[in-house]
Amino acid sequence: MANIEEKVEKLLEETINNLGYELYDVEYVKEGKNYFLRIFIDKQDGINIEDCEKVNNEIMDLLDEADYIKEQYFLEVSSSGLERVLRKDKHFYDNLRKRGRS
Repeated sequence: MANIEEKVEKLLEETINNLGYELYDVEYVKEGKNYFLRIFIDKQDGINIEDCEKVNNEIMDLLDEADYIKEQYFLEVSSSGLERVLRKDKHFYDNLRKRGRS
């Protein structure tokens, strides 16, 4: 059975792509007593706060309907950032390609 991050990624990827963004990564973590679902997005010319708000508004209902997460959690949508974490094989390959080493 897929973990929460994988399920959420499959659920949201098409919607986020259709909005003109790339779903870079999904992270579900517990920090202290709180749970966080972090959705990292990207696009060619960068991400701003309006982009994060637009994606947040589109995915909230999808997440509520899917009900993958039973605990109360905080949803955060943000840019993957300049110092993005390379957690997946795809991240490594994309990073190398952008540097012209593929």
